[in-house]
Amino acid sequence: MISSIVPTVVLCAIPSWATALISIGTLVAGGFLGYFFYRLFVNKKFSSAREEAQRILEEGRLEAKTLRKEALLEAKEEQHRMRSELEKETRERRSELQRAEQRLTSRDEQLNKKEEFLDRKIQEIDKSKAQLEQKELDIIKRDNDVKNKEELMARELERVSGMTRDEAKNILMEGLLDSVKKDSAQLAKDIEAKARDEAEKKAKEIIGLAVQKCAADHASEIAVSVVALPNDEMKGRIIGRVGRNIRALENATGVDVIIDDTPDVVTLSGFDPIRREVARITLERLIADGRIHPARIEEMVDKIKNEIDNQIKDAGEAAAFEASVFGLHPEMVKILGRLKYRTSYGQNVLKHSLEVSHLAGIIAAELGADIKIAKRAGLLHDIGKAVDHELEGTHISIGVDIAKKFKESNAVIHAIAAHHGDIEATTLEAMIVQASDAISGARPGARRESIENYVKRLENIEKIANSFEGVEQSFAIQAGREIRVMVKPEEVDDSKTYFIAKEIAKKLESELEYPGQIKVSVIRELRSVEYAK
Repeated sequence: MISSIVPTVVLCAIPSWATALISIGTLVAGGFLGYFFYRLFVNKKFSSAREEAQRILEEGRLEAKTLRKEALLEAKEEQHRMRSELEKETRERRSELQRAEQRLTSRDEQLNKKEEFLDRKIQEIDKSKAQLEQKELDIIKRDNDVKNKEELMARELERVSGMTRDEAKNILMEGLLDSVKKDSAQLAKDIEAKARDEAEKKAKEIIGLAVQKCAADHASEIAVSVVALPNDEMKGRIIGRVGRNIRALENATGVDVIIDDTPDVVTLSGFDPIRREVARITLERLIADGRIHPARIEEMVDKIKNEIDNQIKDAGEAAAFEASVFGLHPEMVKILGRLKYRTSYGQNVLKHSLEVSHLAGIIAAELGADIKIAKRAGLLHDIGKAVDHELEGTHISIGVDIAKKFKESNAVIHAIAAHHGDIEATTLEAMIVQASDAISGARPGARRESIENYVKRLENIEKIANSFEGVEQSFAIQAGREIRVMVKPEEVDDSKTYFIAKEIAKKLESELEYPGQIKVSVIRELRSVEYAK
């Protein structure tokens, strides 16, 4: 208890400044001790680092020495390898040079041998040439001997036969020409017959298929220009007082109304089929209505014209749709519809155009041509006939102008221009339209012509056949589809009949227009008659 109290008393007895000095002294002593120990630690570390550096340097020196030795060894090995490769390459080049030298030596030897061989050949050729020259001289001498003998024989033959050499030559040439002409005519006839048989067989198959698929069931029509009357009293009502009704009808329709002694009939005359149709329908409706006077006539004509215009448009659209021809200009559709009231040789032109379009499409499909162009050209080929009574020119030139106006393709325009052979057809589609037009126009019942034109056509066929030299008589038969020609047997031989038939066919093609084709048969008959007495 006493011991624990004493220190406290002692401390309490020490002054504060002494305590500060003691603390400072303690700190200074601690600082010196710390510095001393720090210096010892640093020196030790420095010594260790120096020893480590010396050790690393020593190891580096050893490693560098080792690497240097290894590098020297590798350099020596590389040098040895390169020396070996160089020696090997040198040996190879030396051996290659030796082989090349051997080849050159061998080639020189071969060339020397060839040169010796050529020298021998030249000598042999020179020898053969000399022999040939000698033979040629012998042949020339022999030819001269033969010519001399021939001349002697020719003079002897001329003396015996009483003819010169030229005369005998001419006789032989004439006989040879006749023989060659007969042989060539027979050969040409056989070739042409074979080609015609094959072509006709193929054409018949294609045309038969086309006609069968087309299967046109319409009959030929003609433009109606006669109106039936219920009685003859109706003629007076149509004429009207002082002819005012008939004049009004003629002025409104543009056709001539002919009232003659024919009972119960009025004839309408006019070149425009549409105007004639308007007049016919107007007159029929006026007769049915019973009111016939100028005002009623004009009113009825205007009404019928509007109806006809609508019918024309509908007919054109229906025809284009039926033929599967699309994209036509509206004005061209109207012109196409006008063909409904146009006939050619009694055949309705619009139905004919549809038939040609169908036929052309079928034939084009069989031959691999452009079906769309063929059908379009077939439908439009006769479009010029719709307005040929209004414009100057043929229906072909008018049709070409219409097609150009409405921007039809060049192929269609060419087919229209060439469908009657006015220009040469240069495209397959144009040729197909030509054939289709001929098929449609030539089929039985399609067209009819007047008796005057029929007789005139037969006369022209016979006249052309009779114009050839050696023809005795000719007969046009089968409605002008065949001409049989009788030739004089003393003037025309068998070979010449073939050429006469071809010439007559060519002349018929160039000078006449006719439907279908004309068969030309040339007949040569020799009869010998003698009487026994």
